[in-house]
Amino acid sequence: MAERSRRTFGPVVLLGLAAGTLTAVAGNKSWAVAEGRQASRFSTLALSVDSGKMPVTTAVALVVLASWGVVLVTRGRVRRAVAAIGALASAGCVAAVVIGWSSVTDSLRSDLAGVGVTDVSFSHTAWFWAAAVGALLSLVATVLAVRLVPTWPEMGSRYDAPVAGSEPAVVDPDDQSSLELWKAMDEGRDPTAGPAE
Repeated sequence: MAERSRRTFGPVVLLGLAAGTLTAVAGNKSWAVAEGRQASRFSTLALSVDSGKMPVTTAVALVVLASWGVVLVTRGRVRRAVAAIGALASAGCVAAVVIGWSSVTDSLRSDLAGVGVTDVSFSHTAWFWAAAVGALLSLVATVLAVRLVPTWPEMGSRYDAPVAGSEPAVVDPDDQSSLELWKAMDEGRDPTAGPAE
């Protein structure tokens, strides 16, 4: 059972990253368009920059993506807590899509009315549906992460920042192999220097 849970690591993380990216991109695109004879005669320059868009979706989706990055490099309770934050942010994306269904058309209608265009109909673009699919998949992936993260492989402690005051022991250069000498130089230490007096 534990081995099966470990195998879910790659697919769930990839699904979460792909869904979060799709949601972030789709949130910055136009979710609604105006249709009709009047709509074809106005300049889109007369509309506000965010007309028909839901940029809050992009902002929340970026939080989801950031949480995936932290899940990859942390361990234990912190990792599970960050996965839970990602799940909450994914739920926020779903809520933004639900609210966006009517709010993007309302804002577009208001902007068009400001330039004298009233006889139009509205439809949702493919970007709206992409955001909806991305948000739902993101929610599924982050909820799975909260459940499965304790069984997933963790980054080794050798990648942790060095603890203050833990200087490596100085070894006589004659006793070191060539590989150890190069490693010491890579770490910024002088392998020929003796211990400090």
